[in-house]
Parts: sequence; C-alpha cells; structure tokens
Amino acid sequence: MFTLSRPARRRTRTGSLLIVAMAATLALNACSGGGSMPAEKKTEFSIGWSIYAGWMPWPYAQQAGIVKKWEDKYHIKIKVIQVNDYVESINQYTAGKLDGVTLASMDALTIPAAGGKDTTALIIGDYSNGNEGVLLKGAANLSALKGRSVNLVELSVSHYLLARALEKGGMAMTDVRTVNTADADIVGAFASGDVTAAVAWNPQLSVMRAQPGVSQVFSSADIPGEILDLLVVDSAALKANPDLGKALAGIWYDTVQLMMRQDAEGKAARAAMAKLAGASPETFDAQLKTTFLYTDPQAAVAAAQSPALVATMTRVRDFSFSKGLFKGAASADAVGIAFPGGKTLGDAAHVTLRFDDSFMKLAAEGKI
Repeated sequence: MFTLSRPARRRTRTGSLLIVAMAATLALNACSGGGSMPAEKKTEFSIGWSIYAGWMPWPYAQQAGIVKKWEDKYHIKIKVIQVNDYVESINQYTAGKLDGVTLASMDALTIPAAGGKDTTALIIGDYSNGNEGVLLKGAANLSALKGRSVNLVELSVSHYLLARALEKGGMAMTDVRTVNTADADIVGAFASGDVTAAVAWNPQLSVMRAQPGVSQVFSSADIPGEILDLLVVDSAALKANPDLGKALAGIWYDTVQLMMRQDAEGKAARAAMAKLAGASPETFDAQLKTTFLYTDPQAAVAAAQSPALVATMTRVRDFSFSKGLFKGAASADAVGIAFPGGKTLGDAAHVTLRFDDSFMKLAAEGKI
C-alpha cells in the first residue's frame, strides 16, 4: 500500500535544477515583475496536486461536491488534477500546463519564481510542525552533529532543516558533511552501522526514529512556520480572473473546516482523504498531528502579514542562492518576493513570487 508521505512531494531536485537552468535567463533579464504573458478572461482552470496530508483536501473537495458548489457560484470550471511526481507537478505549472499547483514555499521560489514565472501564493495552507527531523545515533544533543556525515536528500527541505539546526546549535554547514541519499533509500542507509546521522521526513522519519539508540535532536516543530505549504496560481491568470481566487479560497476553507471537525462527518472526511492517498485513517491522522493546517482564514491572513514570513523567506532565499538554485544570479536579490502591505524582498523590478492575502481576507470576512 502506498503510504502518505513527504517523499511524494520532495523526491529529488533534478527536475527543479533543470527548470531553473533552462529558465534562468528569464528570471534575471525580465524587465518587469515576471515572465508570464498577459492572461485573458476564461472559465476553465486546472489545479495540480500531489500526495501529502496538507494537500488531500483538494481531491476530497472534488469528490465530495465542494468544488462544484463553488464552480456553480462563480460560473467557472476547476479541474483538480493529481500529478504522481511532486517535482513534475511544479514543472507542469511552470510550463503553463496548469493554472495552479500545491507546493512548498522553497520550491515556489526556486522553480517557477526563479524560472521567471510570475506566481502568486494564494493560500497559505499549512506548515510542517514535526514532519521533518534530524536524527542521531548514540547521542541525544544537537551539538553531537559536529563532525558527522549526515545522510539526506540534498537541496531539499531536509537540507534547509539541517542548516537551521546547525545555526540553532551554533554551528555551520562546514561542521558536517552531507551525503546525498534518495528518499527511497534513506531508511535502509540509516540502518547501516556506518550511518550515524540523517535528516528525513515522514513516514521514513518515524521508522528511522524507532531504531534502538536513535534520538531526534531537531525537527520542523523547532522552527514553526518556516516550512510552508502553499497553493499558488499564475499571477496573470488570477488578475484576469479574480473569481478563480474566490472560488479556490471557498473550496479550501469549506473543506479544511469540515475535515477537522471531531464529529462523524469530520471523521468520514478524513477517512476519505486517507483512502485517496492510499493510506490508512490512522496513518493520515498521525500525519495531521505534525501538520499545522490553517483552517481559520484569519490566522492565515495574520501569517501572511507577519514579519516572520519575511524573515523566513529571507532565510529560504539565502539558503537557495547559496546552494546554486538561482542559476546565473549574481546575488540572492535577483528574484523579487512581494508581501502584503507593500514590503518587497530582493529586486522590486523583478518580482516573480507574491504572497497575496486578499482572498484569504475575503474568506475571513465572509465576503466570498
């Protein structure tokens, strides 16, 4: 049985690097805020998703008729499309084959935005609250990382988590050696006596943590709000079709508020989502415990407006630049990021990632 997992969403960065390499010129030479062509008003849209606890509300909404409810209200059609490979889903969005996609904030920056595609983060859906962790054998303190080789998926969110763990422990990336290990291989690698440190995500994380003598010394719960999961859409398409944003916000909040109810209907919704993911209800519920879902639109608006988001994206873009994910860029400022209230990080003339709180705000005010 396929288990609900983060590997489905953060498999490798090979596809990411290819997209960034091919489109770097667009990102660095665009003369305005993004490389998207002007969009026309239309009535049919496609939203891509891949399997992860925080994204299962989307296919469930389609199955349960919630998508249809909002389609009917705004007289549009929304196809919610599963893409089995996470990176491929982002590549399809970047290439214009999808109008929107679910992805992590780091990947929104390093793939479509760095590739010159003007992208809007329409919904802040969740943040990882323990789904990723740093594991050590024979030690239970963060300082014991120093001098070790650490197995992980390089250039992924695991790599970012390691950087933050080292920073919190007063160390630098030069204090460890990373060993690139595919997510499919990391459980087996960690079982080897030669491997004493690793960074992984669920469900691999929970399997590895259960080994004798293993301690989790750091997790995404130690940096709440930094590993964000988003629904992004093409900025030009959203500008030409604002009803798309309203419908997507309505779908999201209707669904997540239902799924988190503790009555029979909420339990049934979660069980249906688990089935769509090929997981058991128990597995799905366990994943939700380490996933902070923004079920309250006002809380999501507050997150979007918080200075903490600017600080987080500063760390993310600086890390991404340091690892060569802005190919051809002279500095981390090459890709501009816009936030609610007019704050811009990086080159304001080349903004290609925009955090837009307006549709979440409409939901909070009951105006969608």
